[in-house]
Amino acid sequence: MAYVVTDNCIKCKYMDCVEVCPVDCFYEGENMLVIHPDECIDCGVCVPECPAEAIFPDTDPSATPAWLALNHKFASSWPNITRKKTPPADGEAWDGMPGKFDAHFSAKPGEGD
Repeated sequence: MAYVVTDNCIKCKYMDCVEVCPVDCFYEGENMLVIHPDECIDCGVCVPECPAEAIFPDTDPSATPAWLALNHKFASSWPNITRKKTPPADGEAWDGMPGKFDAHFSAKPGEGD
């Protein structure tokens, strides 16, 4: 089992989760983070750290197979991130907004560490 970042991270990208991850399995896109499912050790310490509540175990209905595949795909090409950065200034306004994936997901990589 692994944990999966889902659509509520899009444009929120708080990054509190990356500082507590003991195996550094977070990867940074332009406007969201993903978890590499092959690197995640299923400890779950990232879940309570996510203010957007965007991280779920892959067995949760919110973590659909499509989200698991997306996390795996982009964790293989985006840069690793291990420290918290300043979140987007408008991140709080995007928290909980529906339909973010179709309208706002970016496949572009972030900067990483």
